[in-house]
Amino acid sequence: MLKVVIDYPKLQDEQIIMRQNLSGDYATVNPVISVEQILRARQAVNEVYMDEKIEKYILDIIFATRYPEKYNLPKLKDLISFGASPRGSINLAKAAKCYAFIKRRGYVIPEDVRAVVFDVLRHRIGITYEAEAENVTSVDIINAIINEVEVP
Repeated sequence: MLKVVIDYPKLQDEQIIMRQNLSGDYATVNPVISVEQILRARQAVNEVYMDEKIEKYILDIIFATRYPEKYNLPKLKDLISFGASPRGSINLAKAAKCYAFIKRRGYVIPEDVRAVVFDVLRHRIGITYEAEAENVTSVDIINAIINEVEVP
């Protein structure tokens, strides 16, 4: 669903990780939420309202990865080898609903979509050799798209 970028641990943190691994002295992990609470939260996320305008916004972003010239982004056409699949639109909608839920809202706003779009799409857009030669990444492409696609 997502490709979240996580950096390496700091030196001191990695030293602790290494020591615990070598000694087998792992910290005790205690549950902070029950399975039942997770299932209820999942149901609550499904009930978060998404207006048709937000759905169209998501679809415009996804379709701009496939047909950038139709979204006033002709320069991207030669930089994208393949755009996001239908799973991209599904997961962008799901992630936006989750983000709204985390923010304690019962409805999705465009900022929710923009907050998760990089994590959802960074691995769903194939870049061309030309893009690589120009040091253009999928993140650069997503930036161009969200700066051009009209926000409802």
